[in-house]
Amino acid sequence: MATTEIVLGRDRPGLLSRLAGWWGPRPFIQLAVFVAVVALFWLLGANVADTMRRIGVTPGFGFLERSANFEIGESVIAFKAGDLYVWAILAGLINTVKVAVFGCVLATILGVALGVAGLSGNLLLATLVRWYVELIRNTPLLLQLFFWIALAKSFPPPRQALSAFDALFLSNRGVFVPGIIVDGFSSRTVLLLVAIALSYGLYLYTAYRRRRLRSGNGLAATFVLLAAAGAAFPATGATLSLDMPVLGGFNIRGGYSLTPEFAALLAGLTVKFSAAIAEIVRAGIQSVSRGQWEAARALGLHPGQIMRLVVLPQALRVITPLITSSYLDLTKDSSLAVAIGYPDLVSIINTTANTTGQSFEALAILIGIYLVLNLSVSALMNVYNRRVALRGDVSR
Repeated sequence: MATTEIVLGRDRPGLLSRLAGWWGPRPFIQLAVFVAVVALFWLLGANVADTMRRIGVTPGFGFLERSANFEIGESVIAFKAGDLYVWAILAGLINTVKVAVFGCVLATILGVALGVAGLSGNLLLATLVRWYVELIRNTPLLLQLFFWIALAKSFPPPRQALSAFDALFLSNRGVFVPGIIVDGFSSRTVLLLVAIALSYGLYLYTAYRRRRLRSGNGLAATFVLLAAAGAAFPATGATLSLDMPVLGGFNIRGGYSLTPEFAALLAGLTVKFSAAIAEIVRAGIQSVSRGQWEAARALGLHPGQIMRLVVLPQALRVITPLITSSYLDLTKDSSLAVAIGYPDLVSIINTTANTTGQSFEALAILIGIYLVLNLSVSALMNVYNRRVALRGDVSR
């Protein structure tokens, strides 16, 4: 009977035993660490605020509504000395987004081409790609940027500019390429183009949801979109014309110009990350089993169709997550633009901190913007990765 009472006592622990199980040493340690971290950040914040008050700087973000007394050498949006600091930061942000978007697109195109070429049966081509990848990946990006900016500044003056087909000019004032001029652009044009884009997006979404999107259908829908967009411009009174760069006087006029700093930064980021993407593509292609290649050949597909229809759709499941990391690195490494004089977000934030004395607030803005940028890129690529994994799952 006594034995039974002991067993029952063990099977039914008392209130103190249950509390000890719920509030063991681990939760107390976690709570203590959390309190210590909060206290540390509070002390650091109080110290920063006290230091700023002592040197006559008022903490806060009110400086964003003050006038900036500096110029920005290159900006997508109009900016001049005397505009608000928030407008200057926006101009730097757009410059960063511009070089990051173009860099991701060009690095992907070049990296995919190099990755496929590195697996070709041509020994000379494969060897050249291997040396390119090894040389670029093992050289610091900052050193490459110095090389590209030195090369851009070494081009001849505009009157002796290097020209290709009278459409591309390379001079020490920048790179000049053909541009597109839109005349008569109105709100009706915008609404019509938005309607076409939404219709196309709805088509893609529905096709992905039903898993009925084929490469031929998607290509046909793209051509239909382009044809509709081309018809939309004259229907709304808008016209498109090609603006070719031409040598006029002591400078090159017309077209679209890339400053030496922007051209050097874009070239450096494209070349650097194309090497990494080439290795990712090579690994993704090699992850597809040889049986898939043999089965495609047995169906009579030629090498281009095998790569486009069989291999790449399966390799994307391996390629996409790694390319996402490359895109994030490219976006962050664009901050090295400050070393070659391109007015990106980091450069504008540094100037803002030096002219206002609000270093802590400026750094907080910089951290927050880069965090939002990278989380946005990661979210978009994760959505695409889920779509690719769904379509590429051969077991379904």
